[in-house]
Amino acid sequence: MKKLVEKHPLAIRWFHWVNFPVLALMIWSGMWIYWANDVYRIGWGRTTLFKFFPQSFYEAFHIDHKLAQGMAWHFVLMWVFALNGLLYVLYTAVSGEWRELLPNRRSFASAWQTVLHDLGIRKAPLPKQKFNGAQQIAYTAVVLMGAGSLLTGLAIYKPTQLAWLTTALGGYEWARIEHFALTVGYVLFFLVHIAQVVRAGWNNFRSMVAGFEVVDTPDSTTPAGLPPSATTDPA
Repeated sequence: MKKLVEKHPLAIRWFHWVNFPVLALMIWSGMWIYWANDVYRIGWGRTTLFKFFPQSFYEAFHIDHKLAQGMAWHFVLMWVFALNGLLYVLYTAVSGEWRELLPNRRSFASAWQTVLHDLGIRKAPLPKQKFNGAQQIAYTAVVLMGAGSLLTGLAIYKPTQLAWLTTALGGYEWARIEHFALTVGYVLFFLVHIAQVVRAGWNNFRSMVAGFEVVDTPDSTTPAGLPPSATTDPA
C-alpha cells in the first residue's frame, strides 16, 4: 500500500526555491558584467583552444553593452542571496537539519556507491536515507561555494575599501578568477542536479514542492510469503 511520508520541512523548501531563481539571475547579470572584460580562455600565448563566450553569443542573447544594468541587478540580488543563505545556515543549525546534511566519515564511501549505482555498475539498491553521501557532499559544497562567492565578489567590488580581503584572496586578479571559477561550479552543479531530479522522477520533485513523498509500505493483510502486489488492487 502507498503512504505519504514527510520529507522536507517548509523552511527548507522556501530557502531552496528562493535561492534557485536568485542564483540563476545573479549568474545571468554576472555575464553582463563579464562581457566588459571577458579575458578568460583556455590556451597559451596567443593560441586559444577555448573561449568561454564568443562575441556572437553576447549578441545573440543581447548581453553586450549592459555593464551598468548588470552591476545594478547583481548587487541588489547579492543581498537577497546572502540573506537567504545566512537564514538557511541558521535554520539548519537551530533545527538540527545539519546532522543529515553534513558529510561524515561514511559519506565518501556512500557517494562512491551512489556514483556506481547511477552509472549502472552497482545493481543492488542503495540504502534508504534522506540524503546519501553524494548529496551531503554536494549540498555542503554549495553552501561553502556561496560563502566563497560572496567574499570574492566583495573583494572585487570594493578592492580598496576591503583591501585586507582582496589581499587574503591573492589580490584582485586572483579574486576575480576565483569568483569566475565558482560561477562555473554553480552551472555544473545546476546541470547535474537537474539531471538527477529528472532521473529520480516526479515523486522526488514533489517532495521539494509539497514536502512529502509517496512510499510503498508492506500491507499488514498480505499473506506471508507473498509480495504486496499479489493482494493489492493495481488501481
